[in-house]
Amino acid sequence: MPAKPKFEFEKDPLVHIDGVDENEEDRIAKSFEGRCLFITGGTGFLGKVLVEKLLRSCGDLKKIYLLIRPKKGKEPVERIKEMFDNVLFDMVKKQRGEDVILSKVQAIYGDVLQPGLGISEEDVAILSRDVSIVYHCAATVRFDEPLRQAVFMNTRGTKYMLELAAKLKNLSFFAYVSTAYCHLHVKTLYEKPYDPPADPHKVMNACEWLSDEEVGMIEKKILGDIPNTYAYTKSLAEALVVEKFDELPAVILRPSIVIPIWREPIPGWTDNINGPTGLLIGAGKGVIRTMYCNSSGFGDFLPVDVAVNGILVASWRFLTRGAEETNRVAHMTSSNDIKVSWAEIIELGRWVIENRVPLNGVAWYPGGSMKSNYFVHWICMILFHWLPAIFADILLRIFGYPPVLMRVQDRISKGFEVFEYYANNVWNFDNTEAVKMRKLMNKKERLTYVIEKIDVDLIEYFTNCVLCARRLILKESDESIPAAKRHMKVMWCVDKIFKGMWIFGIAYMIYKCFLSDYLTSTTVTQPIGSF
Repeated sequence: MPAKPKFEFEKDPLVHIDGVDENEEDRIAKSFEGRCLFITGGTGFLGKVLVEKLLRSCGDLKKIYLLIRPKKGKEPVERIKEMFDNVLFDMVKKQRGEDVILSKVQAIYGDVLQPGLGISEEDVAILSRDVSIVYHCAATVRFDEPLRQAVFMNTRGTKYMLELAAKLKNLSFFAYVSTAYCHLHVKTLYEKPYDPPADPHKVMNACEWLSDEEVGMIEKKILGDIPNTYAYTKSLAEALVVEKFDELPAVILRPSIVIPIWREPIPGWTDNINGPTGLLIGAGKGVIRTMYCNSSGFGDFLPVDVAVNGILVASWRFLTRGAEETNRVAHMTSSNDIKVSWAEIIELGRWVIENRVPLNGVAWYPGGSMKSNYFVHWICMILFHWLPAIFADILLRIFGYPPVLMRVQDRISKGFEVFEYYANNVWNFDNTEAVKMRKLMNKKERLTYVIEKIDVDLIEYFTNCVLCARRLILKESDESIPAAKRHMKVMWCVDKIFKGMWIFGIAYMIYKCFLSDYLTSTTVTQPIGSF
């Protein structure tokens, strides 16, 4: 087996915690004891992990109210039961008991797109009486969401949440979960409020009296240099929260790019193929061969369980120390602790897929490279993405199967439109608040709510990510891994043969076009007497 990749960050010592006293008090869990919480976005990727962690580590909380809308013909109560059927909740159900878990979670019918969140007066009264902690996580994370819809979801939805929070009689803490990538014009982002790109109230008003088509016509002009509606609307929402700092116990939490679980409860777990997971699967299947990317640059990625731990630790600090001793903006980022370049990520992903966990049905042997030149990248896209996809789909049609590769490449191209902006720019994020929080925690809390680089092993992490992607996203069983490894060896041979044929073909063309006539004429005109 080839040697494992090495990383620059490994030159610095990793954090290791010994001598943990199990009798030490978990003050973070205690701060949630007997409390009722209200969470939006609780059925999303981060929201599910947040709910699971609260139930497992802060089990003495009284109740979690989840804002849930009917979806695909399923009522909110059905959606909660469906959520708890996910393997993510197996550990907490085993530890606490499924009946106990279900009794602690209650659906609140509503929708962030509706005035007043679409919550009935009766439910508003319940929330007003019971709730002391609010986590507003609901958002559309689609970077290509039409501006009007993104404003209604991310910005106006936050306005409605703040209006509800003002009605909660026992409110002690309100957390708006934003993103570290919402002020993209600032290359070094500090833990403080920033001016929004526009007046959020004027933008909301304009979107309310203009139609989808009218807003779409001026979308690019409104966004200006901001590359997508997600960053734009999240920055507007932050401004709304800042306006209420004097009236509400509110904070802004900025996680970076949230990726699959690192440690618990299931290493590598995810429920989607957005972002890095999609790139990993695409590269592993052999359908991504080129990327326009600054190979020495880096992105700031944060495992979702670490992001959730940061949310809970920030909550505890605010609840116990108050607004006067707590900064109202905190980053949940990783690049100050672990910087992994794009080149290292590609090398690591390739190594794991080639040597540990190959995927089934690989279209071609994983390979390709990052390009710093956009023109070269697009030439490679045509040669190694589009032309093979067209050829493969023609063959599929001939044999009576529906074409799929062109559709896959279309999705890849749309993903690249988002990825390329972030992959060719670098941002730095101050994480002073996280460092302060670590110093406040005892050893038991530091291991229960990990927000630092304790015993990091990226090889194992990527292996778990690919395994979970196989099992949960691609529905590929572990029993198929040996066959996938054999198939990978076959594709390696095919790849080498085709590359050899390609090189031979080019050499032959050069010979025929440039050297054949010259060598022939030289041979014919050479005087006999010269021998």
